[in-house]
Amino acid sequence: MKIKVRALRRKVWFKALSRVERGVIDLTIRCVERIRSHALMKTVLAIVDKLLRTLEDNYLTKIERAGREIAAQICELARRWGNLRAVLWKYDLDFIRFLGINSLSGHNK
Repeated sequence: MKIKVRALRRKVWFKALSRVERGVIDLTIRCVERIRSHALMKTVLAIVDKLLRTLEDNYLTKIERAGREIAAQICELARRWGNLRAVLWKYDLDFIRFLGINSLSGHNK
């Protein structure tokens, strides 16, 4: 499962899942080619959903943290240049995420 590899690389496999949940996924990968049991499918989907939410939250948190720092600097600079409305920019979530994505993507190097 690619989701397991992603979770291991991002160091959320052991933090987000209990020992039982990790065991269910590991045994399913090893022993089952195609899931036929409705109960097993429901359990695996719940665990995968939990992992995906954790991975997504982790990425969004990084983006927003980086974006907020840059937005604060930009707002202060614009305020010093005379733009009094620039103070509001640091509360604009779209602007913050835009700055964070650009910062983390490495295009600014």
